[in-house]
Amino acid sequence: MPPIENDATPRTRPSAAGGAGAAPLPRQRGPVRDGGDGSGGPPGEAGPRGVVGRVLRWSAGVLSVLVLATAGAGYLWYDGLNDNLRKEALHLGENKLDSSKPNAAGQTPLNILLLGSDSRNSDENVRLGGSRADRGRPPLADVQMLVHLSADRSNMSVLSIPRDTRVEIPRCTDPDDGAVYRQRVDKINASLQNGGPGCTVATWENLTGIPVDHFMMVDFAGVVSIADAVGGVPVCVDANVHDRRSGLRLEKGETTVRGEQALQWLRTRHGFEDGSDIGRAKAQHLYMSSMVRQLKAGTKLTDVGKLRRLAEEATDALTVDHGLDTVDKLYGLAEELKEVPARRITLATMPWVYSPGGSYVLPKEGDAERVFSMIRRDIALDGEDEGKPAAEPSTEPGTAAPVDPATVTVRVLNGTGTAGQPPVGGRAGTVAAALQTAGFTAAVAEGTPRSRWDTVVSYPQDAQRTEALAVAKALGLPDHAVRQSSGDPGITLTVGADWRTGATFPAASDAPTADGGTGGAGGDEPPENLDGLNGEDASACMRVNPSATW
Repeated sequence: MPPIENDATPRTRPSAAGGAGAAPLPRQRGPVRDGGDGSGGPPGEAGPRGVVGRVLRWSAGVLSVLVLATAGAGYLWYDGLNDNLRKEALHLGENKLDSSKPNAAGQTPLNILLLGSDSRNSDENVRLGGSRADRGRPPLADVQMLVHLSADRSNMSVLSIPRDTRVEIPRCTDPDDGAVYRQRVDKINASLQNGGPGCTVATWENLTGIPVDHFMMVDFAGVVSIADAVGGVPVCVDANVHDRRSGLRLEKGETTVRGEQALQWLRTRHGFEDGSDIGRAKAQHLYMSSMVRQLKAGTKLTDVGKLRRLAEEATDALTVDHGLDTVDKLYGLAEELKEVPARRITLATMPWVYSPGGSYVLPKEGDAERVFSMIRRDIALDGEDEGKPAAEPSTEPGTAAPVDPATVTVRVLNGTGTAGQPPVGGRAGTVAAALQTAGFTAAVAEGTPRSRWDTVVSYPQDAQRTEALAVAKALGLPDHAVRQSSGDPGITLTVGADWRTGATFPAASDAPTADGGTGGAGGDEPPENLDGLNGEDASACMRVNPSATW
């Protein structure tokens, strides 16, 4: 395998933590050599730096745009479009997290992982990205964004994770050839090399505890045509910028970028902010929000020929999981995305810190888990959910009738297995026994397999909330672990991966977090330093790196 070089190593460190393709043709198979530098390349190649014409970086945000574009061309459905779509397995790990449960109204949130790879498996991808020596090597997932669509479809949160985030990549099995890739610690972009996008999904679930319902991965060779088909995308810089590595050259103010100039914007790193990959992630968020505003307005998608071309480009550019394997399904998804008002769309990057030496980044302790927990609990990252009608009725102190625990039937399930760790045997029995000791003599451990991060007590009917709260109190669970769900037949306690030992739920300061630390879930407000961009903000401008002005 030839050396893999990327340009993510920061030139200067920002003062505060913030954060931040081609759908492959047949991949190079077999276990990937681990060089220890997060690149998947040979040993000894630590701290790779970029050069002109090397790995092209661009936004997975284009993926959501492709969905919206396909919706605009919905009336053009035909079998050829379905044939264009490439399909792969959703999850290649050993334990897939259970999907989110429906709320009291029967509404279920949706999580879609958007991926952009640096594949060089076609002539056009090599022409656009350079690096002919990399042709045929397994691609890296250099852009990764999770789109969280709220259960009531009132808001959408888009979370990026920087490609150089060092994570635990779980054991994955390639369903095509049976190759098994060992669990290892590496940069998150290398997860794509362990059998395909399904391993990246498993890695995200392992890191964040957020169940992923679908993935979409895009071929960047189609981005040039797509950017032209929608009439270009308005972007803004606060000074003249010239990034010689990407070729981007713009005057101060707003410019509508098209074709390869759009790719230059999306790959530019050295020209923005401090020259790190984090600035590039912010530029990708700006591009994504601008294009979504255009497509929601519908002003660029009125020409029938342009719509047909866009539908063909969109479907030919995508690799999806089998749950999104037809244009009909993509259209339905797009219709749901279109309902979210731009002002309730938030684009942000996982809170992060540099590792000692700055060769990779890590989730910022506390803040990263707070963001993950908010998404798991379907709380918007824009901080405006306080105005949303409560999904569960509140119980005022002193107003609830006393609960006789002996009359409460509780199903206890073991959900401790995740993509990165096997289930703990006997957990349902241990916790059921603790409930019985506390007087809940009808608590019963069941063998139904589950897999989730957060421990939760769910109940289907309003009248059962008081009983569910009593169950939680008996075990030391916080009130936010009690949730109404129309999908359960009765009060159900699912013991999650955050409670793998003991009969009493650990205190917040001791509870494990999905990113490997402790400290539990945080709160219902995003961290103060979260670099969120509002989807309605048409005034956003990228700050140009002083070394890249002209």
